[in-house]
Amino acid sequence: MDGVRIDKWLWAARFFKTRTLAADAVKGGRVELGGARVKASKEVVAGDELRITIGQVRRTVIVRGVSDKRGPAKVAATLYEETPQSVAARELAAEQRRLQSPPPGADLGMRPTKRDRRRLDSARGGRR
Repeated sequence: MDGVRIDKWLWAARFFKTRTLAADAVKGGRVELGGARVKASKEVVAGDELRITIGQVRRTVIVRGVSDKRGPAKVAATLYEETPQSVAARELAAEQRRLQSPPPGADLGMRPTKRDRRRLDSARGGRR
């Protein structure tokens, strides 16, 4: 097999859960081949460099193998190799996000007591 459609490859390499999501990402410009936006029908071959953006995470990978069938995660991991710069940038971004945002629920304060809840409900015109 020489090449395979980029949306099929992204799905087979387990970057996206469905082929439709992969095709939408390509169509939305979140996947670049050689620094240029491509269509979902573009074929990838071994040695191609892809930039994939999923949410806030941006990865640069080099295609090492092609497959149009989705297999186990261990097999999918052999289809690509992430560049060292991409790994470092991704880990740095994750660390910055971790340090920047407080843990969920940290800004809520104390939990209201039953008495407080009753007062809030009566002030809102709720239960009586």
